[in-house]
Amino acid sequence: LHRVHRGVFAVGHGSLSEAADHAAALLYAGDDTVISHDSAAAVWGLASSPSFVAITMIGRHARGQRNLHVHEVSVLDIRDVRLHRGFPVTAPARTLIDCATNPTIDRMLNEARALKLVADKDIHQAIARCPGRTGVAAMRALLEAEADSGFTRSEAERRLKRLVEEAEIERPIFNQPLLGYKPDALWPRQRVILEVDGYGFHGHRQAFERDRARDARLVAAGYVVIRVTWRQLTQRPSFVAATIARTLARRDTEVA
Repeated sequence: LHRVHRGVFAVGHGSLSEAADHAAALLYAGDDTVISHDSAAAVWGLASSPSFVAITMIGRHARGQRNLHVHEVSVLDIRDVRLHRGFPVTAPARTLIDCATNPTIDRMLNEARALKLVADKDIHQAIARCPGRTGVAAMRALLEAEADSGFTRSEAERRLKRLVEEAEIERPIFNQPLLGYKPDALWPRQRVILEVDGYGFHGHRQAFERDRARDARLVAAGYVVIRVTWRQLTQRPSFVAATIARTLARRDTEVA
């Protein structure tokens, strides 16, 4: 027997699959517990699996264990819970709220929309059921920023030009035809491409599939594709600049 959590053991070996990790966490925590936060995001295909299991206990308390992150709520509306592959897990809208302070929440939100896991009304309804929950303010701000963004390709290009100039980054070529596409920005020497995603362009299944097919073709041709969101470009320009600079520097080293 191999101890996983207090009172929970694996038989034969201690190397567990993701499903076994979730089962062990729920066995340890007992009733009124759901997979949540980063782990729920992975279950729904919105993020990679974390190195731990995150759970939420309803009206109960338990000590955290190694590789187990325990969250607690007094109540959890049944509409915010799903049964997925046999495990209770927070519904997609509630999962996004719980993960709203994650730096990758923009991508997670668009991924959830593209996979048709949520509509904006679902998120607003989930917010109304937990108005004081951590993450609600961040999610509201994200939805409001999208509604007021006025995203256009021309405006994205203007902001990118200003960003690379201020950060003293090598200036790219904009909207240059390449392999049947027109990337937003291209650094031909380093073979680096940057695309700016706005919900209006990338928030549905057809665009989701098209973008990934395009990225796969470009990567196969030897290009690195960086995707940033409109919100990141406008509200976190230093993050975007640092990402571009690091990628260009790495590619310069590889080319050399």
